[in-house]
Amino acid sequence: MRKYYLDNIRWMTVILVVVYHVIYMFNCIITDGVIGPFYERQYQDVMQYILYPWFMILLFIVAGMCSRYYLETHTVIEFVRTRTRKLLVPSTIGLLVFGWIQGYFNMAISDAFRHMPDTMPPFLMYLIMAVSGTGVLWFIQLLWFFSMILAVIRRFEKGKLYECTAKSNMIGMLLLMIPVYLSGLILNTPVIAVYRFGIYGVTFFLGYFVFAHDEVVERMGSYAYLLMGVAVILGIVYVALHFGDNYAVMPTVNCIPAVAYAWIACLTILSSMKRWANVTSKLASFMSQRSFGLYVFHYLPLSAAAYVLHTYTSLSAIPSYFLTGLAAFLGGWLLYEIISRIPILRWCVLGMKK
Repeated sequence: MRKYYLDNIRWMTVILVVVYHVIYMFNCIITDGVIGPFYERQYQDVMQYILYPWFMILLFIVAGMCSRYYLETHTVIEFVRTRTRKLLVPSTIGLLVFGWIQGYFNMAISDAFRHMPDTMPPFLMYLIMAVSGTGVLWFIQLLWFFSMILAVIRRFEKGKLYECTAKSNMIGMLLLMIPVYLSGLILNTPVIAVYRFGIYGVTFFLGYFVFAHDEVVERMGSYAYLLMGVAVILGIVYVALHFGDNYAVMPTVNCIPAVAYAWIACLTILSSMKRWANVTSKLASFMSQRSFGLYVFHYLPLSAAAYVLHTYTSLSAIPSYFLTGLAAFLGGWLLYEIISRIPILRWCVLGMKK
């Protein structure tokens, strides 16, 4: 039976990712690789603190859950083959075929071309732009890596650990915050902050071994209102303590208030969506089918629009946010509709056969 609440979580979270990136492009907290702020202090940047701690953790939990469901009806070989095509191909070959365009705008926004020697061979410049175009594809790179580890574990783990977690209660869910916090302290890449192998790997496998039990998520549903209230309080505390700090790097990214808020927010969303949003509609179906495409493509029209507006206009904050957001959503969907219909290109960029 289709678990519509997971589809709804995915597409709604992707929309929040787009909104986050619109705010991020003009933020005054992390100014490397973005256009930069309109004002010295921007209270709209609080949206980054509200979203960043939990939205990618939630996507990794959901990915782990969906991996479990997929493997219930497919072999490990099919899992490896499918995940490699859908995740690894777009984040490697796709960079060479299409991602270099994103790399161009990333480097233009960062003014990186000014520091490049004139004697640099064009092919080397192309490779640099391709690597610079990784952008949002870091998520599917990590997801492929965790999926391959899961494939190995699946060969030896015969379901005993999964069976042991079926009776997990609310206290157990809360105690999982401890390994989540500890995992955030390790396996973090020193330069590119988004590659948090520790916490994202742990939450992916928690999705597979714990949250894939329907009864576990249903038990949490009876605490949905309480979790919601606690999440709001923890979010306010986290923002009050750390607004103005760089939320994407240590120590803020893995401080206790951030992790506590992130974990309770994830439990809140999973439980409440299971309880009240395990349904579908024409809009939900439309969004679910295109959420991956929107995720992959939104940042290119977003960054291109932001660069053009910044370079050739003097628009204020509100119209800049509006036009950049409009470009992200419409441009992302348009790119998906075009590229998903071109046979070779859709395989390279989206990992799609048809």
